[in-house]
Amino acid sequence: MTTYTGDVSPGGPPALRVLDEVEIRKASVGPMDNNAYLVTCRRAGAQLLVDAAADADRLLDLVREGSSSARLDTVVTTHRHRDHLGALTSVVAVTGAAVAAGAPDADAIAQATGTPVTRRLLDGDLVVVGHVTLEVVALRGHTPGSVALVYREPEHATAPGAAPGRAHVFTGDSLFPGGVGRTTTPEDFASLYADVTARLFDRFDDATWVYPGHGRDTTLGAERPQLPHWRTRGW
Repeated sequence: MTTYTGDVSPGGPPALRVLDEVEIRKASVGPMDNNAYLVTCRRAGAQLLVDAAADADRLLDLVREGSSSARLDTVVTTHRHRDHLGALTSVVAVTGAAVAAGAPDADAIAQATGTPVTRRLLDGDLVVVGHVTLEVVALRGHTPGSVALVYREPEHATAPGAAPGRAHVFTGDSLFPGGVGRTTTPEDFASLYADVTARLFDRFDDATWVYPGHGRDTTLGAERPQLPHWRTRGW
């Protein structure tokens, strides 16, 4: 679909992006306008949910939009903050999905939800969704275990709106339009800025699409000129 913008509103309809290998559905849920993303492998029907943040019924409807059998293989929680895991227990109870999260945040997530984290993610790990693979990128600073997920379109991509080789990054609360995520100490900001710079901006090109944990989407190209300003202001 060429009309995807990533603009969604609380309680409003999800946005759908159809690419060669995957469908990406974005919905805003909960009182903090959290974004939840459903990634569906078009070939196998496998599905991955990024952040079961709130409103389990709405998220389960989203899962059913992607799969008539309500298949959900994995929920990845990008970090341990409560607004990103409010519906985790309910979604997992209904679907039986595995739970994955950054290793340093896993115990806090399990304690907050009562739901065990079945896979502890480290930088460079791979998460498989049917015939699609996403790479884990650790972005330390907003929380110690914050992670992003990176999907790359195939080099032969031909779907309307596709871009061969383009990366799509689900960043949680580590990168937004206009800056990195909130940090509470200068040391945490330095860590997050360093990881975002080295592990995202230095690795991926300007066409890379960014799907943040709240608000509108952006691209690395739109944000790259602001990097020196972010470093100077310290947030």
